[in-house]
Amino acid sequence: MIRDVTLNDAKRIAEIYNYYIEQTIITFEYDRVSEDDIKNRILNIKSKGYPFIVYEENDEITGYAYLNSWRERVAYNITLETSIYLDHNFTGKGVGKTLYKELINRSRLINIHSLIGVISLPNYASQKLHEHLGFKLVGNFKESGIKFNKLIDVEFWQLIL
Repeated sequence: MIRDVTLNDAKRIAEIYNYYIEQTIITFEYDRVSEDDIKNRILNIKSKGYPFIVYEENDEITGYAYLNSWRERVAYNITLETSIYLDHNFTGKGVGKTLYKELINRSRLINIHSLIGVISLPNYASQKLHEHLGFKLVGNFKESGIKFNKLIDVEFWQLIL
């Protein structure tokens, strides 16, 4: 079941996200986040009127997704950046696709013109998901981040709604 996030979800979201911080290049954050960090992020995103949703199965959150500003200038308000994270034990089961489709639908409801998906490479599963959902590859920034002492390329994928 997909539902809107609540502040009570912050602890579980932090657990999911901390795996990606500590184990992967999918996020460029280095330091673990706390429940309070996530509560503040939820409040920030909701204050902008952007969707923040969770996927719940058997009373456990197995994934979450949200939209946030892509760039800060007012002219960019028609374009938002997407974020989606799944419990690493629940990947490959269609949860990500389901969450992303709902995020896209909610984007249309708030009159967003385009979405930007950002993918740290390599990440074939995310590339495949974005392509499947109609996103187009619009740019590849070479060696634009560093994590685990490795330079990382980042792709930008865009969906015009």
